Amino acid sequence: MTRIVGKNDGPNGRNEHYDIGSNKNVPRRNVVASIKRGELPDAHVVKINGREYARDNPDHSKSDNVNRNK
Repeated sequence: MTRIVGKNDGPNGRNEHYDIGSNKNVPRRNVVASIKRGELPDAHVVKINGREYARDNPDHSKSDNVNRNK
């Protein structure tokens, strides 16, 4: 499983970039495209106010959420 961590670097804390494993500051559009291609199977895409974002698939662990406290 590859860890996806949101950077909360956009307006109002939106994720404009993510850290994915050892890849740092990956733009949101690239992460969304990777999820849609099936390259990040433990995540899915949500659309909020017309923008697509990465989200972890539901489970009982808070430690692997995209917007976890680091």
